[in-house]
Amino acid sequence: MAHHSNGTSALSRAIMILETFTFEAPFLSLTSIANRSGIPLSSTQRIVTELVSHDLLERMPDRSYRVGNRLWEMGTRAPGALGLREIALPYLHVIQSRVRQHTQLVVRADLDVLVIERLSARHAIVNASIIGGRIPLQYSCGGIVLLAAAEDGVLERVIGRGLQPITPESLQTEAELRAAVEFARREGYAVADGRIFPGSRGIGVPIRGYQGATIGAICIVVPNDGSSPMAHVGLLRRAAEAVSQAIVRSYLPEENPDASPGGSYRSLVSSSELSMEFLQQIQEELGAPAH
Repeated sequence: MAHHSNGTSALSRAIMILETFTFEAPFLSLTSIANRSGIPLSSTQRIVTELVSHDLLERMPDRSYRVGNRLWEMGTRAPGALGLREIALPYLHVIQSRVRQHTQLVVRADLDVLVIERLSARHAIVNASIIGGRIPLQYSCGGIVLLAAAEDGVLERVIGRGLQPITPESLQTEAELRAAVEFARREGYAVADGRIFPGSRGIGVPIRGYQGATIGAICIVVPNDGSSPMAHVGLLRRAAEAVSQAIVRSYLPEENPDASPGGSYRSLVSSSELSMEFLQQIQEELGAPAH
């Protein structure tokens, strides 16, 4: 990859441009993209033109730009977060049918929680999560669960960044954060009462994959009414265990009798058994490897 005079690669500059688009600013002019990315206008125009040619950006009638659908299309082929979402979604619906508030699926993205799915009832309590949005790890129940399983050094980096509490119930000190993480590590769940919005309570449990590694968390946001969380914890644990088993089955060798059907589609698609068998049949007919 060729580098520009300031040492930033062309790929890095393209990513910087794509990252200027946010939920708050989904449509941007060329000048705004340049200002937000810090890339000179002439270079921004050249890179944006190339991104548009690959359908990674789309030009609107008013000459503004937005992220192209091809990015979504490419993202749906990833067996990581979106594969987890596909497999977990039926179980999230079961949880939501019971709690009738907010049910969400999250993964860790460096020092943040990345929300990859959320189901919400129309009249549910306040929840600030947005699909595709990020929340600092220390604020949410899912973040504490993920911190409890994180590699060495992550907790110290969170502390070094600063806790920045946003409500009186947010974690205020390093000692409080360490105690919350240790509780989640020991008990296998986390409860966050009023840490983002005073009237809301988050409850989260880990999802484990191959060899028991934590790969995400299932969380609910319910009214912060002071009741025992354990009935909800039990519901979440049962769902997380079912998701974990489905994840493991999707990565077993094809010849393993416990492997789920679907060939290489198994880690990306969750559908009926007949549908998965049909997808596997198509794959075999096309001569693609089954993995």
